[in-house]
Amino acid sequence: MKRLAVYCGSATPADARFIDAARAVGRHLAERGIGVVYGGGRLGLMGAVADAALEAGGEVIGVIPDALVSAEVAHRGCTQLHVVQTMHQRKQLFTDLSDGFVTLPGGVGTMDELWEAIGWSQLGYHGKPVGLLNVGGFYDQLIGFHGQMIEAGFIRPQHAGILIHADSIEALLAKMADYVPHQPIFAMKADRL
Repeated sequence: MKRLAVYCGSATPADARFIDAARAVGRHLAERGIGVVYGGGRLGLMGAVADAALEAGGEVIGVIPDALVSAEVAHRGCTQLHVVQTMHQRKQLFTDLSDGFVTLPGGVGTMDELWEAIGWSQLGYHGKPVGLLNVGGFYDQLIGFHGQMIEAGFIRPQHAGILIHADSIEALLAKMADYVPHQPIFAMKADRL
């Protein structure tokens, strides 16, 4: 994996462990020679990931819609900063520029990015690993809900392993490196759907 899209919040939560985790991820990726592709902001977890990766000598590519350049206060220190017109273009560029996805804690936008990466994988738009870093149990309920969707039959057995999760970035990257793409919906026959 040469580059990973990192999805995370642009907010700065009161609990410092989330910012600390974001910094650790940025630093760890840079130290492993893995470039960061992210939302292009300089605030919150976004800024923490970018700053730590840059401080460690890593490549940081920001992708931000024009309408959010002011609202998210675009990070002008990125290795590259792509300003796009729409959120759809932003997510497509995340996918095009990365070899996988790592999701840190965040809000609605982060969830949108995560579920779209999973949905695109199921369909066959990409075969890249989709990782979820469960910082301090933040995603325990989401992981449980994902399991409930599998158990209820809304996620096919062959797609159950798309969402990869771990409590540390080291463990998550190891699992992502072992990821074997599944059979996408586009390649399935009607009787298997």
